[in-house]
Amino acid sequence: MPWYKRLELWAKLALTFVASALLWRPGRRRPPGAPLPPPRKILLVRPDNRVGEALLTTPLLRTLKELTGGSPPLVHVLVHAKVARALAGHPSLDALISFDRRRLWLGALAPGIQALRRERYDVVVDCANWEAPSVTSALVSRLAGPRAVVIGPQVWPVSLLHSLSVPARAGTRREAAQRAHLLTPLTGGRIMDGLSFREPNVGEGFRTYLQGLPGLCAVVNPGGRLGERRIPPEAFAAAARALLATGRQPIIAWGPGEEALAQTVAKGAPGALVAPATNLDELAALMRAAGLTVTNNTGPMHLSVAVGAPTLGLFLRMDMERWGHPAPPHRMVDLTSEIHSSAGLEARVFEEARSFSVGLQEPAA
Repeated sequence: MPWYKRLELWAKLALTFVASALLWRPGRRRPPGAPLPPPRKILLVRPDNRVGEALLTTPLLRTLKELTGGSPPLVHVLVHAKVARALAGHPSLDALISFDRRRLWLGALAPGIQALRRERYDVVVDCANWEAPSVTSALVSRLAGPRAVVIGPQVWPVSLLHSLSVPARAGTRREAAQRAHLLTPLTGGRIMDGLSFREPNVGEGFRTYLQGLPGLCAVVNPGGRLGERRIPPEAFAAAARALLATGRQPIIAWGPGEEALAQTVAKGAPGALVAPATNLDELAALMRAAGLTVTNNTGPMHLSVAVGAPTLGLFLRMDMERWGHPAPPHRMVDLTSEIHSSAGLEARVFEEARSFSVGLQEPAA
């Protein structure tokens, strides 16, 4: 870890200790297993700026609305302003709060905190993970609910800011299941760990484009936020050729700054089409209409799963067991061992895409 990252980590940990001391109240801590009364209003906190992280909160939304029993609570979600579009209009969401975390050092006087306190939440859930302490998420959670029961992952030292800390779930490392597991103190252990998305909102022009798609097609999404975790474009071209060989029309989707990448993939797979520029709703609608997605481990992979499109997720230098979605109709493939052989990588991706496409066309037994 670079020295400046270590310095940042130590500064955040010091802030955690100071905040836990300043915000301490007697009787706030709940013992493990203590029963919680049915909440009236809940805030989920995940101020991360990645679309995939926002989508990974959707299992909690469905769990709260469908498994808490009786009259479901009002559910509000606090997210980074950059990813609010990923959750806006979700059917299990009562209010979406875009949060600017840059002046959080002001504590209770930080922009937006007083408005959160006026909501008088019964429960606030710090939707961080168990990998490393998320100081920002824990601090926002505690500031937003000074009298609330704050639930979060059992990670020292941020657990000092929680009322009830939840140990990681045994038997799985899958992030969607672990994240929903935070709600077990409210649901008695029951969770729903599937991702979900709103009904995509697209205009008439894009709806006409979707209606003109061939009967059997697939979305190929070669982009991603982190270049070192992307499968090379030549391998995605191999996937597109495999789809063509099985009778599917590959449609290369791309995000901001990725049009040249999409053109490179299409050039390596004659017959593939390049999609028009899409926003998040249009991409979701395209994935659902196509019925098959091939993608890196990135936000669009989670989006494809959330809309129910069978998804072939290609992983490189990332923990597939943790971040993947292995349940059918999806398939996750770790290609890290193939990265030093371009020919071997392209052959492996071709075969994975071919078999995945063929398997979806075969009638269920």
